[in-house]
Amino acid sequence: MTARAAKAPSACIQFIEGARLRLYGSWGVSMEWDDITDTGLENSLGGIVVRAGEPLVVEDAAVDERVPAGVARRHNGAYLGYPVHDRLGLVLGVCCAYDQQPRRWTPEQMTAVAEAAEVATLLIGEQLARYELEQQHRFLDAVLDSLHDGVTACDAGGRVVFANERMRSLWGDSPFEDVAGLADASGEPLRREDLGLFRALRGERVRDAQIAAQGRSRRTRYFLMDAQPIHGLDGRVLGAVQAVQDVTRQRRAERFRSCELAVTTALAEAPSIEAAGPRVLEAVVATLDWVHAELWMVDDGTIRAAARWSTPGWPSGIPVPERLAYGQGLAGRAWQVDKPLWIRDVGRPQSLISPDTSADRLHTALAIPVHDGTGPIGVLTVFADAVEDPEDELVALMSGIAAHLGQFVERRRVEDLQRQLTRSKNEYLALIGHELRTPLTSISAYTELLREADEPTLVRDGPRLIEVIERNTNQLREIINELLELSALDAGHADVRRTPMDLAAVVREVVDRARAAIDGAPVVIDADLSGELIVPGDRDRLRHIVENLLGSAVRFSPDGGHVAVSLRSTGRAAELAVSDSGADVPWAEREQMFTGHFRTSRGHDRTLPGSGLGLTLSRAVVEKHHGSIELTGGDAGTTVLVRLPLETP
Repeated sequence: MTARAAKAPSACIQFIEGARLRLYGSWGVSMEWDDITDTGLENSLGGIVVRAGEPLVVEDAAVDERVPAGVARRHNGAYLGYPVHDRLGLVLGVCCAYDQQPRRWTPEQMTAVAEAAEVATLLIGEQLARYELEQQHRFLDAVLDSLHDGVTACDAGGRVVFANERMRSLWGDSPFEDVAGLADASGEPLRREDLGLFRALRGERVRDAQIAAQGRSRRTRYFLMDAQPIHGLDGRVLGAVQAVQDVTRQRRAERFRSCELAVTTALAEAPSIEAAGPRVLEAVVATLDWVHAELWMVDDGTIRAAARWSTPGWPSGIPVPERLAYGQGLAGRAWQVDKPLWIRDVGRPQSLISPDTSADRLHTALAIPVHDGTGPIGVLTVFADAVEDPEDELVALMSGIAAHLGQFVERRRVEDLQRQLTRSKNEYLALIGHELRTPLTSISAYTELLREADEPTLVRDGPRLIEVIERNTNQLREIINELLELSALDAGHADVRRTPMDLAAVVREVVDRARAAIDGAPVVIDADLSGELIVPGDRDRLRHIVENLLGSAVRFSPDGGHVAVSLRSTGRAAELAVSDSGADVPWAEREQMFTGHFRTSRGHDRTLPGSGLGLTLSRAVVEKHHGSIELTGGDAGTTVLVRLPLETP
């Protein structure tokens, strides 16, 4: 139309794309004029129009200085171009007519091209407006679909005209105005006119209205609903919009926190796990809306039912075995695998629950192991009367409650041990006080005798009295040194230097001195020693250990008894055994003998000197040498067995 109106053989419309002019429409374009129809802005006639924003009239391109070099001059053509604007006046392109021959453009022809450019401006403006509107719609749809809230809109007649992606996922296939399974905050069924859309159509603004929705899986979901009317310019109600926020997670999180608080309170007030169990299970059942829970505790190689709870009003009579073997039943299997177990339906064949227990009433089950610092000590199990799919949040909550239970058991155990330790310490202080008081009493008594003795008595009895004082002083010094040594070893302040030494020579030396010390006593020391046995060790401390063990064996052996000392190499260790012929140490007391707060019952029957720290100090020194010490025995007496590595670890 432009070419005909301008009586030109060719015409085209070009639009700016970056730094170029791209041909969008043409008529009668000559191949020789490609330089005009698709060119850069800097070296084209259309570029002159774009840069100037004004019409360009060229009657002879061969002589017109405005025409860039090499553009259309060789054909002596003519060009008539007008800018195309948008509605804001920005130049978007060029509408032009051209001729391959020089010519004079008449005013009518110029007007025709100018009017064509105006029509192009209107068309492009309409197209841009339509494009911008489409972009706005797409942008708004993307924003609404990205919301976590479900959004619904209806017209004035209540017909739903829009629902975003979140709303469609929340409501599924159900109509958005369907109220089946919905309830308000008080639990009353919701009516259709109570929906936010229809309340907003009546002119009401709705804020934070609570809705509960019962799903097909029996799981209740909770929502907050906002709604408001949409008014036109004249104030009439054109429709309504409603936003629904899913707050199920927040509600469940609040209930989980309440459950944890109830569990913590129950554990804080209970003296034992058996007393706390029912209250803990009650809180768990109420929080989960499940129907039954059990707490099992590991006991003597089996797992026993320590507590159980069923929701009030739910049919009771669930048979629960008193004990289960390792790997038996749900609790036994959770104990065995030591990880949470979720069974979707315990009523199905091959379930870990017996048919008598499930009885078509229990379905989903969850078992969580309970741990203390040493490993699994029990299992927490819960049951639902409907089929439930696994939920990570629920498993995490139950794992947290199981952790509380494990910490409670461990804390009670520590408290019991602390009480026992306090009692043992008190008993030991009484014992050590007696051991300290005995030599002090002798020293005090014999010192008093010396003070009051006359000269003949001092000459006659003085040396004997001084010998008794010296012997008791040495005994007192020995007790104090052992206490200080044990304290230093426990605190890590003692310097244990391990250098190659002949352990056989040390043991032989101690045996010879012990034999000389008890010469004439009714006890015999038998020795079976290696010729030489080199070990890395602290010579002085190991000698002291041998002296302690041999001295204890002599003290506990009856008259006419034998003490046996043997030293040999066994594999990669040196093995020292010291045996007495006294009464055997009861099995239950053997480990306690190394605590430093205990003296065996066989020592209570006789008045024997000693601090009771010998074995405790011996274990501390032996362990510093990376060795071991233990008590064995039988009817013939008790043996202390020490093993020391032959090489430095």
